[in-house]
Amino acid sequence: MKRRNFILGLAGVFSLSACNSIIDIEPEFVKDGSQIFTTIEDYEYALTGAYSLFREVGYFASGAQTTSTWASLPDMMGDNLVRTTEDLANWQEQVNWVYESTDSDINTAWQEAYSVVAQANLVLRNIDQFSATNPKAVNRIKGQALAIRAVAHFDVLRYWGTDYDLNSTGLGIPYVEIVDINNKPSRLTVAESWAKIFADMTQAETLLGNVDGTINSGNSRSYLDQKAVRALLARMYLYAGQYEEAEAFASQVIAEEPLATGADFEGIWTDASTAEVLWAVPFNAGEGSPSSGVHNAPSNRNRFRPADPLLALYDQNNDIRYGTYFGVRSLSGAPRNILRKFYGRGNASDNLVNWKVIRTGELYLIRAEARARQGGAKEALANTDLNDLRSARIADYAPETLTGSALIEAIFTERKKELVGEGHQWFDIKRTTRTIERTDPGLLAGSGVTLTPEHRAWVWPVPQSEIDANENIRGQQSAGY
Repeated sequence: MKRRNFILGLAGVFSLSACNSIIDIEPEFVKDGSQIFTTIEDYEYALTGAYSLFREVGYFASGAQTTSTWASLPDMMGDNLVRTTEDLANWQEQVNWVYESTDSDINTAWQEAYSVVAQANLVLRNIDQFSATNPKAVNRIKGQALAIRAVAHFDVLRYWGTDYDLNSTGLGIPYVEIVDINNKPSRLTVAESWAKIFADMTQAETLLGNVDGTINSGNSRSYLDQKAVRALLARMYLYAGQYEEAEAFASQVIAEEPLATGADFEGIWTDASTAEVLWAVPFNAGEGSPSSGVHNAPSNRNRFRPADPLLALYDQNNDIRYGTYFGVRSLSGAPRNILRKFYGRGNASDNLVNWKVIRTGELYLIRAEARARQGGAKEALANTDLNDLRSARIADYAPETLTGSALIEAIFTERKKELVGEGHQWFDIKRTTRTIERTDPGLLAGSGVTLTPEHRAWVWPVPQSEIDANENIRGQQSAGY
């Protein structure tokens, strides 16, 4: 995709191409970022461009030297996946927690996230000029753009925020809400960052309830409709420790979008089914891949394998997830375990599948954890959620009754099993202030083994290029860098 860079103090404003209403289609021309859009169609085109940026290498896509920051990397940095000798040492700085402010992958992640923000801001600029003549179209476009802007900032907060407490005075992130090439924002506190994120998301949720047509039709899950925004709000509130709100939004979504049946579950991962998928970023030929940095199916390069302790958590005979998520593939006659969850569509082995950003399985675990952390009578409901999810995945499952810390631990473990490879583990460990203990017997020499909660690695450094260009952020480098 061709694009021009218009440098903001924080990151490039990427002028985005216009295209038809289906975001899978490649852009056909570039709209200059300095122009004020004059028709509602211009805003439609710009919104399409914002969605397309999620496919960039460094956001959800992998490249030859840069992995998918918010797709595969969080599991590589935890203990779900183990780097192999087939990886050729790509991404070892992140995986072994030894990165610095000059790390190119961290710089790419920062730039790509703020490119999404910049494009969303182009969509939002002056769109209210059409509110009188086409209010429901404005609601539809504006609501999605606000959600996109909030999601990108939330993703930055996940890596760069000192913590996730709603009231934290620790360093959060710059929140960019304007199109201005001279803008050089500073980092807000975590609390201020959350306030901005939730303001955008709650406004988006309201606007998307009064639109001029169905946002996702048929089997498409490519757009952020009201249901997807509510699902993401549940995730965000869980991170922020707002458990009643997380429970409420998760419940709304679960009522509308049930868990996949056993017959449909495997088809989710080959795009044969959209059961329980709430938002997915589409990938097609020529658009990269969200998962080639783990098991590269076309070349049979197993860069990261599932950890042995992870595989041991499953009922390997009765859990539908085990055979769906994992497989064995040989190289030169030697079998090795692979993560086959993102292998390809149908019988293809090209890593071309839509990236499932959020689905109902996660919502059950969000609600279970939110209820468990509220305690009291909510613990029984949390048990029900956990048992319902397990019953949907494990044949002949016998429900358990757990309380207190045992219930919290069971939900954490179930997140490892349900969401492996989907971009959650690093953040789950960070938000629950746990220690990473890698115990796989096949860890490569030099691999990071233990990471305690006080280590600097939990908060990424602001890229040196940003420090050099933006004097307002210069004194706000993350601690330890």
